[in-house]
Amino acid sequence: MDKLALYDIPVPRYTSYPTVPLWDPSTHTESTWRSAVERRFISEQGEVCLYIHLPFCESLCTFCACNKRITKNHDVEEPYLLAVLAEWNMYKQMMPSTPVIREIHLGGGTPTFFSPNNLIRLIDAVTRGCIVPENHEFSVEVHPTHTSYEHLETLRNVGFNRMSLGVQDFDPSVQYIINRMQSYEQTRIVIQQARELGYQSVNVDLVYGLPLQTLDGIRGTISKIAEVMPNRIAYYSYAHVPWKSKGQRRYTDADVPSGEQKFSMYMLGREMLAGLGYASIGMDHFALPSDNLLHAYRSGALHRNFMGYTTTNHKLVIGLGVSSISDTWDTFSQNEKVVEEYQARVASGKLPIHKGHTLSYEDLVLRQHILDLMCRDHTTIKPQMLEPMLLQNIRSRLSRFEKDGLIRVTGNDIHVLDMGRLFIRNVCTAFDASQLRRQPQEQQFSQGV
Repeated sequence: MDKLALYDIPVPRYTSYPTVPLWDPSTHTESTWRSAVERRFISEQGEVCLYIHLPFCESLCTFCACNKRITKNHDVEEPYLLAVLAEWNMYKQMMPSTPVIREIHLGGGTPTFFSPNNLIRLIDAVTRGCIVPENHEFSVEVHPTHTSYEHLETLRNVGFNRMSLGVQDFDPSVQYIINRMQSYEQTRIVIQQARELGYQSVNVDLVYGLPLQTLDGIRGTISKIAEVMPNRIAYYSYAHVPWKSKGQRRYTDADVPSGEQKFSMYMLGREMLAGLGYASIGMDHFALPSDNLLHAYRSGALHRNFMGYTTTNHKLVIGLGVSSISDTWDTFSQNEKVVEEYQARVASGKLPIHKGHTLSYEDLVLRQHILDLMCRDHTTIKPQMLEPMLLQNIRSRLSRFEKDGLIRVTGNDIHVLDMGRLFIRNVCTAFDASQLRRQPQEQQFSQGV
């Protein structure tokens, strides 16, 4: 298609605004961060969402661009767990009343790298002395080949009710080149066990555009997924960033599908998932009609943060662990990105801050516009809230997207059309003043397709 060449360019995924590479660390100190947390804790009446990053994996998935540590040495569990709990205790000391933990997300790495006993210790210690409402959401990411029934039972017993499994692709040639061998049968068993234990929602991650991937492989993978019908499916575009992720240098650019091939893979997957009864949400999520992610989207309550699309709009997200990112809505803070540096900083009694960003008034206005486009397919400009030259620039860029049939502009209202949802990351760049002004000299983001 003609638009593909225009829009298959490096663009952010907009899990935040401004995006992490364009943060201004000079606006951020430990003191400003502590003040932001305390202020937001009070305004949120003590409600907190926790993201806990458990970075260890026993083997390297070469496609993965996440922060991880590859090791088979499980002695790393104890010191890391103690550091996470010490960091959480620092946060609790800032809080003037009892925290209400409505959400916990265990991400990785491979959270089930940790033994079931250590996971019990972690969650029991994190929730001790806190309020956990009945309608809480505790979710965990799992790797089917590294997740036992005991892991699932243990997590369920301490309140976990949602699970996300990485699958990516069942094609053996793709699994080999990305170094992630897992059978359909292993995946099916983990899903079946989770359902028997009472997990309310199961998500499966699929990726299109992987090296050596084909349309037939996509077709075969989704046909297998149809046999287990997870509640949600995240159908992500592979981010080819070999300058950032050294594992991706196992293969060459020639092994990676072109933008046109990736687009065909996405459209095939989208069509097959629609045929199975899944509704499209945002740019890369699909859910069954009974799932509350779809309910949130249709009611206008869908939110997006560093964990992707969520059903709740917490204004206080505390990230614990190496490289985790916290968000008070008006301030971002990222932890140290190396395990040893993270642990040493915590051991010294200091918050393990690597860098952060305090949002300006303009940042906050633009952040909301981007969230509305990503989550609700529309936004409304209030001209008095934007500087005149910036407003003129935004309107100019929006006119191009309107001309190409991605959006409809009626006065100050911008509505994303069906074609625009496929290129929503590109549409959001119209409001990305930080990217426009900074003009990075090197590529920082994956392709738009």
